[in-house]
Amino acid sequence: MLPSVISVLFFLLYAVNAVPLAPRESALAGIDTKSFSKTKDYPLPNLGNIVAHDPNVVQHDGYFYLYKGGVGTVLDESSVIQKQNRSRPWAPTTIQHDNRFYCFYAISENGSRDSAIGVASSDTPTGGNWTDHGAVVNTGNGDLSDIYPYSVSNAIDGAFITDQETGQSHLLYGSYWHGIFSVPLADDLLSVKTPKTPNATNLAYIPDAKSKPIEGSFMTYKEPYYYLWFSHGKCCHFDIHAFPPMGDEYSIRVGRSKSATGPFVDKDGHDTLKGGGTIVYGSNHGVVYAPGGVGVLINNGSDADVLYYHYLNTTSGFAQGDAHLGWNYLHYVNGWPVAVEGKSSINATSTESSGRAIQPNHSLNSLALLFIGAFLWLYS
Repeated sequence: MLPSVISVLFFLLYAVNAVPLAPRESALAGIDTKSFSKTKDYPLPNLGNIVAHDPNVVQHDGYFYLYKGGVGTVLDESSVIQKQNRSRPWAPTTIQHDNRFYCFYAISENGSRDSAIGVASSDTPTGGNWTDHGAVVNTGNGDLSDIYPYSVSNAIDGAFITDQETGQSHLLYGSYWHGIFSVPLADDLLSVKTPKTPNATNLAYIPDAKSKPIEGSFMTYKEPYYYLWFSHGKCCHFDIHAFPPMGDEYSIRVGRSKSATGPFVDKDGHDTLKGGGTIVYGSNHGVVYAPGGVGVLINNGSDADVLYYHYLNTTSGFAQGDAHLGWNYLHYVNGWPVAVEGKSSINATSTESSGRAIQPNHSLNSLALLFIGAFLWLYS
């Protein structure tokens, strides 16, 4: 068994030279670069040197807690879920609810629908006393995996939202297959509210695509809208000699609705159940590639919301273990989120804040954000 407490302090610093403005030719020797977008429509990420795939960040008592793949404190032994790969949980989402912390995690393997979303709980966001409660949702095999929507979906990439009007909590999940679903949770958040009749809602789907590359959902509320965030495209396992066509890699997209269960539409009015989704952040500058694994920190005071994600730096590597944490502030133009470089841009007018020409405010971005790494994965 691993030590039950393994926490690491990180300082996330903005550094002007942290991401090259253009890829170095020597770094890209022998790599197919024609699929790298050089657009400047999106700002470069603020970042440090934190390796994180599918990051999840929780703010509590003045600290930011980062949950990611790694050697773990949330689970200090294999998950109690009896599925293959149970010593390697994926894609954590940790939330605070009624003075307790809940970490939803996935058990799966690449290309398989034999998956589960489990949940662990604790009275602290760090390690030491997490209790693994097992599966909330099974797909492929396992309890109730033969009923809709579990019979057509893939139980990974869990996320959480509470309906502002009813107080009902919902688990979001889904990857490829039939897209992203929402199911109401029981009051204790440890199971689906009505397990045999889960009252599920399909939130996002790509009906016409062969592979249906949509996953990694996240939902936020900013009055009067619920925002459904998700990743679209190919995530990882790239062949450096044959990248997918430009635009087929991961990008961060969003739809919005005045209901937590939709329907969600994008900026152009396209339904997310019909492949809709406005791109908020995509590959850029020939350096940032396949950003996804999205999350958002909502600030209800004077501070700006923060979009965070993982991305690949084309100058350093394309393996899943090369994914780095990046983040940008968000500005809302007519209720639609736009990624911007500097916090100073938040007070700009809608016409000024296109996300294309705003300069970073280095005095703000140089502030250190303190992260405590609460690692989830385990060594086998």
